[in-house]
Amino acid sequence: MAGTPQIAIDAMGGDGGPATMIEGAALAAARDLALRFTLFGDESLIRAELAKHPILNDRADVAHAPEAISGADKPSQAIRRAKTTSMGLAIAAVKQGAANAAVSAGNTGALMAMSKLSLRTMKGIDRPALAALLPTLGDNDLVMLDLGANTECDARNLVEFAVMGAAYSRCALGIERPRVRLLNIGTEELKGTDELRDAAARLRAEGHLHLQFEGFIESDRLGRGEADVVVTDGFSGNIALKTMEGTARFVTDLLRRAFTSSIRSKVGFLISRPATDLLRHHLDPNNHNGAVFLGLNGIVVKSHGGANTQGVANAIGVAARLVSNDLGRRIAEDLDQIRAHEVTA
Repeated sequence: MAGTPQIAIDAMGGDGGPATMIEGAALAAARDLALRFTLFGDESLIRAELAKHPILNDRADVAHAPEAISGADKPSQAIRRAKTTSMGLAIAAVKQGAANAAVSAGNTGALMAMSKLSLRTMKGIDRPALAALLPTLGDNDLVMLDLGANTECDARNLVEFAVMGAAYSRCALGIERPRVRLLNIGTEELKGTDELRDAAARLRAEGHLHLQFEGFIESDRLGRGEADVVVTDGFSGNIALKTMEGTARFVTDLLRRAFTSSIRSKVGFLISRPATDLLRHHLDPNNHNGAVFLGLNGIVVKSHGGANTQGVANAIGVAARLVSNDLGRRIAEDLDQIRAHEVTA
């Protein structure tokens, strides 16, 4: 299976349901001829959509799931229905070795709870973290974590997040020694909480890891390309992420309003169309879709609930790259280096 990534897809998750998830799988299949899929959900609905995409004829199996997790379901409710829902069965396929990774656009809290309960955390990881790729002005995207899985984190958690984020960057972006920074209210060494300063001291001492720790970064520099991995607790990370998304929507809406305000503005829009198209492409969350639960004994990728076909395909592509580059092994090796260094210190 190592040479043929098998992706379990929760076909019932997300705003678009089976139509968007299966069309996204077809697009991902066209990009990567090695991909194979197992589609979990209502079999009749899935087969009706599959008929529209011949490229999946010999590359997708269907596994019927009588139920689906809704956006209103609480994590505790979802866990009790894990064995009968498309989301739960997709995660179970990873646990059983029938799939290398699972992709869902469904309820984030339910997905996290079921993934953690079913797959468990890796040895040496205290808490899993939610990581995503964000656009920057630099040469590559930014890996940021945690984005909401853990509202409170101690220094050990932050160091683990740094190790996992760096491994993710190496796998997804091909950066051999990612530049890692901690999100803080200032760049000076004395700024921030005790946990942040302690984590910074520990990371400076871990010079043998496959990362470059470059201190603190403030939130207004996140998109400047000055770091490859930014680490924070889930509370601050989620606020930062939502602020960035809101700012992107504000900019695009403001431009739309400005360009439609008069005849002269409309002419200006036509002249500047190539530049505005580039801006819209760069800010479109579908082009950076696919958040990952790092630290579990298996790969689970969360697609945005409102993702379009392109976004779903990108999320599947993230899962495939992490499988091909053996993310779990890389994280485990770096954690082993930390433990070995602690023993000899």
